[in-house]
Parts: sequence; structure tokens; C-alpha cells
Amino acid sequence: MNMRLSNLSIILIALQILLGIGAIFGGIAFIIDPSGELMGMSRSQLEHSIFHNYLIPGILLICALGIIPFIIASGLLRKWKWKMADRLNIFPDKHWSWTFSLYSGFELIIWITIQIYILNMFSIIHLIYIIFGLTIQVVTLLPKVQKQYSI
Repeated sequence: MNMRLSNLSIILIALQILLGIGAIFGGIAFIIDPSGELMGMSRSQLEHSIFHNYLIPGILLICALGIIPFIIASGLLRKWKWKMADRLNIFPDKHWSWTFSLYSGFELIIWITIQIYILNMFSIIHLIYIIFGLTIQVVTLLPKVQKQYSI
């Protein structure tokens, strides 16, 4: 690390870790019980989707919103180099982990929006996760955080 992390950067890292933990636990629950009952869901909620049960969504949840936020948190903390991530970084003046933090906020909002559409329902948990995704984006875009991850 070149410089000491700001409190806002630490908050952003914590948000990424919380996202990862929640997604891994949710994904594992769907893998353990693909019927969805363990998570209070029913198979009938998937009738308008391409899925017959929650196994594949559980695996996708672990990969997309579980593992990736831990990688992002590690990058935010250590600012390590990753050439493949640099190629996907649309903000070359920022460290890849900053850009991917922004991506993860979008990813969460898109995931929840698709979930609302597929399940044809909206609950308070959806609102909480949309706000969580927006919070990740807002913290990522704060000037002090942007400065912390400028190259």
C-alpha cells in the first residue's frame, strides 16, 4: 500500500466483505436446499424463469456476488496488480478494484431487479439490497475514495 487507507475506504472494503458474506451464505443455502424452502422461497416463484429450482441461482450468487466482492475488497486493501482486471477497467486513471467496486454496486442492483422480475414480487429485502448496492456506488464515488484509488 502506498498510503494509509481512509476511513471511507475501510467502509467500502467492509461493504464489499458484507456483500460477499451474505451472497455466500445465501448461495450455500440454495445449494443445500434447491427447493428454496430453507430461504423461505418456493419453487412456484420460479415458474416464469429458466430455472426449475434454486441450485443454479445459488451457484451464480456465490460466484458473482460472493467471491468477486472478496477479490474487490482484497484489491481495495492491498492495491495489487491484476492485468486481466486492468483490461476490464473502464477508468484507467483508477485502480481496477475501485472500478470493480462500482461494477459490484451495479451488479447487485441488476441482480435484485432481475430477481424482482423473475419472482414477480417485491419485498422489503429487495429494497434493502437495492439501497445496499446504491450505498456501495455512492461510497465508491466519494471524492476522497476516488483520490485514494487514483493512479
